[in-house]
Amino acid sequence: MRIVIQRVKRASVTINGNKKSEIEQGLLVLLGVCEEDTKEDAEWLARKVAALRVFDDSEGVMNRSVLDISGEIMVVSQFTLFASYKKGNRPSWLRAARHEISIPLYEYFCSQVSSLIGKPVATGEFGADMKVELLNDGPVTICMDSKNKE
Repeated sequence: MRIVIQRVKRASVTINGNKKSEIEQGLLVLLGVCEEDTKEDAEWLARKVAALRVFDDSEGVMNRSVLDISGEIMVVSQFTLFASYKKGNRPSWLRAARHEISIPLYEYFCSQVSSLIGKPVATGEFGADMKVELLNDGPVTICMDSKNKE
């Protein structure tokens, strides 16, 4: 499971011209699922996201988590995080999980994050053509992969 985390001042998802969800200060998480991912991968990444200290403390040091600032989290499915680009110039998506694997793991990840931060998580819509708008704060962008825990 791969994620791209962006610290944001605000973020929103629009589908077919209708705003589905939006958050204020917090984290936008783009989530990709591959065939071999499990609930354990989702749990590990959810814990990392909830505890990630990327918000400034009173000294201007990134020492506070989304919990510490009472921030919000938005999770958007992003199968393209598993693009294979080594052969040719057109990416292949063979490593991205099929819907029957990815949808339940995406929903499980969202429920785990929500439980950890004690509030609902904003989401996109799995498989939809989404327009994601954000104001990146910093910018701060961090990539994580549950297969690379060390």
